[in-house]
Amino acid sequence: MKQPFPVFSRSQFLRGGTLFAIAIAFGLPAYAADPYPSKPIKLVIPFPPGGPTDVMGRVVAKILSDKLGESVVVENKPGAGGNLGTDAVAKALADGYTIGLAAVSSLAIAPSLYPKLPYDVKKDFTPITRVGITKGAIVAHPSVPFNDIKGLVAYAKANPGKLSYGSSGVGTANHLAGEMLEATAGIDMVHVPYKGTAPLTQDLLGGQVPMSVESSLTSAGPNVKEGKLKAIAIISGTRSPLLPDVPTVAEQGYPGFDVPIWFGLVGPAGLPKDITAKLNQAVIEGLKAPEVVERFAQIGAEPAPTTPEGFAEYIRSENLRWGKVIRDAKITLE
Repeated sequence: MKQPFPVFSRSQFLRGGTLFAIAIAFGLPAYAADPYPSKPIKLVIPFPPGGPTDVMGRVVAKILSDKLGESVVVENKPGAGGNLGTDAVAKALADGYTIGLAAVSSLAIAPSLYPKLPYDVKKDFTPITRVGITKGAIVAHPSVPFNDIKGLVAYAKANPGKLSYGSSGVGTANHLAGEMLEATAGIDMVHVPYKGTAPLTQDLLGGQVPMSVESSLTSAGPNVKEGKLKAIAIISGTRSPLLPDVPTVAEQGYPGFDVPIWFGLVGPAGLPKDITAKLNQAVIEGLKAPEVVERFAQIGAEPAPTTPEGFAEYIRSENLRWGKVIRDAKITLE
């Protein structure tokens, strides 16, 4: 007669119970886990909707959704220069269902700028991949008496402490790019911090501030093309697709000058290696698509993926680099 249920011997039952107990004792699942992902993934973008970071993040969300076959929900969580949303990722469960698009400002600049940062970059994150780099620029009001870096440096040396430039805030990447230019060229300029890009652009167009260092060209680029502003130089190592005729600072006599405004995908510390690898592979494959490259170009960016290990090393080197700039320039938030 066929048994309605499987029959186990006493020894089989004891062995099974022992294995179950061992699994529980060591925190191991007593059954096979669902394949990842088995539910929607949340992607935290630590900046408001509509900006270049938001565009980049939403492109990544679509890539992951298409490649992994699961929905990816974007959550914009702005505040504290991107640190608020980045901290939310650090405090999330390391199960792969909360990841974030973090920026150079939060992962490489903030540790040397904020004495009480709520997260530890070295301990609280799992780097997944660098995603992209935007190319900023030095732009000026048409009335300034120079058109390139050579003229800017000559003017600043002839008028020490009189040439001012605006940025979107103290300790931002564009502020630090200005500090790097001062140190590299041996000039003395006056930094004028603004509370964001919008008021800076308004004063720049009106001539209240003669020059600015921009972390992206989504705002300044159209004004340059319309003749309302003039571009002096691109601050990254290569030219911008938005202003391909404008040479870099490096091309204009300062080789090695390179300020990439980068963004990368991170998860909480302890993210399993197989999940990290799966996310990394999906993003790398997706960033190769021509339509993705074109979308990035529209915001003045280019894909720049890495391995998880490569991104971790890049974060370490960028922390050292920007930490030195901040210390040498004696920049504080006080």
